[in-house]
Amino acid sequence: MEPGNIVEYIDSQKIICAVILEIKKQRLRLLTENNREVLLSATRLSFKCTDRLNLTANRAKLAELLKETALKRKTLMQEINIRELWEVLNTEEEWIDLETMTSFCFQSPVTPDHTSAVIRAFFQNRTYFKFNHDQFLPFSETQVEKAIAQESETERVNQLIKKGGSWLKSLLKDSSPPPMTDQTREYAEILKSCFVFGKESQYHSMGNGILSQADLDTGTRLFPILVQAGILDQNENIELLKSEIPTHFPENVEEAARQIKNGSSNPLDEKRKDLTDLTIFTIDGQSTLDFDDALSIERNGDLYRVGVHIIDVGYYVKKRDFIDTDALSRGTSIYMPDLKIPMLPPLLSEEICSLKAGSNRPAISILIQMTRFAEVLDFQIFPSIINVSRQLSYSEANRIAETDEGIKILYQLAGYFREKRLKAGAIQINLPEINLFINDNHEIDLIRTDRETPSRMLVAEMMILANHLMAQYLADHHLPAIFRSQPPPKNRFLKNDEEATLFDNCLQRKFLSRLVINTVPEHHSGLGLSAYVTATSPIRKYFDLATQRQIRAALGLEDPYSDKEIQQIIQEVENPMRNAGHVQFMRHRFWLLKILEKKIGEREDALVLDKRRNEYIIILTAYMLECKIAQSSGLALKPGDLIQVVIQHADAHNDNLAVFMG
Repeated sequence: MEPGNIVEYIDSQKIICAVILEIKKQRLRLLTENNREVLLSATRLSFKCTDRLNLTANRAKLAELLKETALKRKTLMQEINIRELWEVLNTEEEWIDLETMTSFCFQSPVTPDHTSAVIRAFFQNRTYFKFNHDQFLPFSETQVEKAIAQESETERVNQLIKKGGSWLKSLLKDSSPPPMTDQTREYAEILKSCFVFGKESQYHSMGNGILSQADLDTGTRLFPILVQAGILDQNENIELLKSEIPTHFPENVEEAARQIKNGSSNPLDEKRKDLTDLTIFTIDGQSTLDFDDALSIERNGDLYRVGVHIIDVGYYVKKRDFIDTDALSRGTSIYMPDLKIPMLPPLLSEEICSLKAGSNRPAISILIQMTRFAEVLDFQIFPSIINVSRQLSYSEANRIAETDEGIKILYQLAGYFREKRLKAGAIQINLPEINLFINDNHEIDLIRTDRETPSRMLVAEMMILANHLMAQYLADHHLPAIFRSQPPPKNRFLKNDEEATLFDNCLQRKFLSRLVINTVPEHHSGLGLSAYVTATSPIRKYFDLATQRQIRAALGLEDPYSDKEIQQIIQEVENPMRNAGHVQFMRHRFWLLKILEKKIGEREDALVLDKRRNEYIIILTAYMLECKIAQSSGLALKPGDLIQVVIQHADAHNDNLAVFMG
């Protein structure tokens, strides 16, 4: 190899023809067919030969001769049919050298141009042979089939990116996008996936390709583009998309629910006590459709018989059937201002598994014999059939709390029961509840609710009592269950004999210990109870359904879960519950920020919760929404201070809120 020799090298997946101008310590100075000088290591050459050019010619002439040589070799390359060669040689299991392969491709005499054409052909088409510089190994039939399929898929993706880019470009120019087709829906789903999951999306490279084809930078913020294109809504629930929580039920689950509903009959049998003559009522939210618990109250002299009646979901939904398996994967119902995702199909959760007034329903009833000071003398748990006579909202129950004898007595009993819990060390945190609703005008409404109204307080305490007694019942029967416990708080600020401020309640919540879930009962410090389960919401929570099944097992209605099975349920439900909680929290926060977007420049009351190095953590009291505020020079605040702030910036989509001192 010396100056004047024609050589080839590969650059950006292209074979470049060049002539050696100078050799110095294995570094070559080359002139390429594109009339460019390059410095290259000799090891970078893909082909070298004895053909020479006269270096006395000028650069333009040399480049022209190189182009002619490259064109001749490309023309010869077209004569090579690699597939035909593979069909003849695919049984060979040894490497074939360059000289031999050239002789297979061309008749004698062969020139360096023929040899280069072979290298070029096999470099361009790698479907049939493994190519290693100057050696060739035929692939097996399986390898070739796989390579052809991969090439086909690559071509499909390239076409998809090209057409998707053209579609997106035209879409951004049109203020009213045309209806989606199957093809354009595929482009939309690719871009949507890229936005939601970022680099984790399986379509990340395709999405970037479509953006590039549409002359958009890959760093472009996709959300406004997807909204403009009609792919996403301006108020899209992004956290729900990220969580991949299904909003609909599979067809086999829906069909199973239809069969249960169509096949349901009067559940009264010899194992169920008929309580249909008992006056039973529900107290729930205004828009509730899934009624899973109801109450009754009877007076016998100085004693009372309180009834807590829970829909017997296990009567309809059997372990490990389609509905149960799907419910286990969901873990819980999800309630958001603009969307409800039930754990069970609506045919069950809002129909036959809902304690609707005037309909006979199977239930698990707890009848509790109590004194007027809420001393539990005795209780019974049994399968029953009930018929709810009244369905009250919280506000309706509050209006009749002083005049309706039953509500009045239950409220008094609830108060005495709470006092007992507080004396046993319970911590009663009382924070206002912020409820958000989408009204008929598709606007967000906010209702600030006091959790301590008579109706809410009596329902909460009666459900706590029922869950406590069911925990005792399961412990007495030595059955594993999903028991809840809680260690004492890390610090205690609330005094049960003092009126607590909003700051006291916020501070105490911060110092509560984490809840513990186990298969054996332990003390629940926060509730002041020796044992606790939740089984009063089996329509809405899988933990409650599983625990109710253990109650059913103790009553002889089905076989119990083993300890190992309960532990497995706890593990399987943990992640769906965490996802559901996050989605609910973020959606609630989203709509609060949407309200604040319209209040830029307005003053709001706030409470200082904590002081950090350069900022304070505050809570906007009207919204119970936490945010940060920078420390102002010359102004010293301390936790517990009430202040006024001005809304500076709110952006629901990007979860941003900025305020400054008012």
